[in-house]
Amino acid sequence: MPFYHTLGHIAPKRHTQFEKPPGPNGTGGLYYEQLFGTIGFEGMSSLLYHIHRPTMVKAVLESVETAPRVAVEKNMLSRKLIGFELPPSPSDFLESRVPLLVNRDVTLGLAAPTGSMTNYFYKNADADELLFIHRGSGRLRTLLGTIPFEYGDYLIIPRGMIYQIEFDPITQPRLLYLESHSPIYTPKRYRNQFGQLLEHSPFCERDIKRPQHLETHDETGDFLIKIKKQSALHSLVYATHPFDVVGWDGYNFPYGFSIFNFEPITGRVHQPPPVHQTFQTDAFVVCSFCPRLYDYHPKAIPAPYNHSNIDSDEVIYYVDGDFMSRNDIAPGHITLHPGGIPHGPHPGAMERSIGKKETQEYAVMVDTFRPLMLTEDALTLDDGAYYQSWME
Repeated sequence: MPFYHTLGHIAPKRHTQFEKPPGPNGTGGLYYEQLFGTIGFEGMSSLLYHIHRPTMVKAVLESVETAPRVAVEKNMLSRKLIGFELPPSPSDFLESRVPLLVNRDVTLGLAAPTGSMTNYFYKNADADELLFIHRGSGRLRTLLGTIPFEYGDYLIIPRGMIYQIEFDPITQPRLLYLESHSPIYTPKRYRNQFGQLLEHSPFCERDIKRPQHLETHDETGDFLIKIKKQSALHSLVYATHPFDVVGWDGYNFPYGFSIFNFEPITGRVHQPPPVHQTFQTDAFVVCSFCPRLYDYHPKAIPAPYNHSNIDSDEVIYYVDGDFMSRNDIAPGHITLHPGGIPHGPHPGAMERSIGKKETQEYAVMVDTFRPLMLTEDALTLDDGAYYQSWME
């Protein structure tokens, strides 16, 4: 995302000596600079200043395989997964994640944690992460600062970011999550040549929740970091607290965006799904369906027309509100419409939509450019009948 941000104290010029305040014995030494970037030295990057070397590994412990267990490799059925049937997990966010739909580009799953990450830190070295907060509130704590989150927030966490997630104790969290092997950006169609979001974009830089309240811990000891790499979770013990950054600046950092700040684009006739696009990668896009006025042509049909899924699989995660084009849909449901067959409004939905002025739905759509496979856990949530729900 082409947003610049800075927190804390940084050197006047990069890659030059940045001295610590004098200690009891005189000189305080130098802060340790770290370039935190992606795509080699060509992608988004930030420059961090640590109290201690960020490289001091004391021990390497066990590695645990995390690859999803695929049950359906070649799917040609439209499916509905009853997401809220996933029981709350007596564990934290990382341990509660359940992958449901996967391909070589992305993993999509759900989490219903009951605890917070307190005795270790986490880093995904394989993928950018997108979290959607369906229920609950709390804080995303990272070495670049803290982002409070609540119902309706997207959280974008770049690969390699060290973080913890704390949930408020009175909430019952439920999250949709994506792990992307391609960087997650704002849509290119809504940015100018300098990266600024354009006037017709459905959101702008003011809507972005940047990290605040930089934590700086000058601590030594044993600090456990669980690192995901090549579908395995590796446990490493570091000699210093990972949140020892005194300052940083740049473009590569976690951020939040509320679905309630997405401003839908409408027209005289039904607008295609790309007008709802919120994020993009090389392998999939994410769209936000939000309350909006319906089409205002006198003969408009607000329900979406039947369309062929040839080039992508379409996943919709239903959040809240009235889901105009579907029958028997509730919050927490996930529908999968595979590429290769057309889909459209359920019987009666087109007729019901005529004359309606607005919708109050909230939903998150993910369109992948490669087919998705279903995991064993996905089949336990599958209603088994959705593919026949278009029969008259």
